[in-house]
Amino acid sequence: MNTPDSTTGSPAPDDSPTGQLSLDTAGERGSLSIEDTVVEKVAAAAAVEIDGVGGAARRVLGVPTGSDDGDGRPRVSARVSGRTAALDVRLTVDYPASVRATTEAVRSHLRDRVHALTELTVSRVDVSVAALTSTTTATRRVIA
Repeated sequence: MNTPDSTTGSPAPDDSPTGQLSLDTAGERGSLSIEDTVVEKVAAAAAVEIDGVGGAARRVLGVPTGSDDGDGRPRVSARVSGRTAALDVRLTVDYPASVRATTEAVRSHLRDRVHALTELTVSRVDVSVAALTSTTTATRRVIA
């Protein structure tokens, strides 16, 4: 029986000839599965790391329940199958940034960040731009 060693907090040596734990039996220790919702949260956080990307409103039956003003995080839906993930992303892009360049940057960044943080291979990233948002406020002219 392995009990924690009171001096280091690590498991005590087992009954192996060297007195150390065997680390070569990784398959016997179990496996790690990552839920879709975890990948969705990782991808949403990673998407806003790109300049000019904002959140999109939630939708119920295709109707937005808020405004696509760029506040918050992008909406991400993930499907994990084995060691691969597919992502659907809804976001807003700050005007006048290039939509094409921004979405390509998001695709590339999501593939890299999701793989780095979860070790899943991202097979596809579908990006939908819900709206173009402006960070400048319109100035009104008064004609007298």
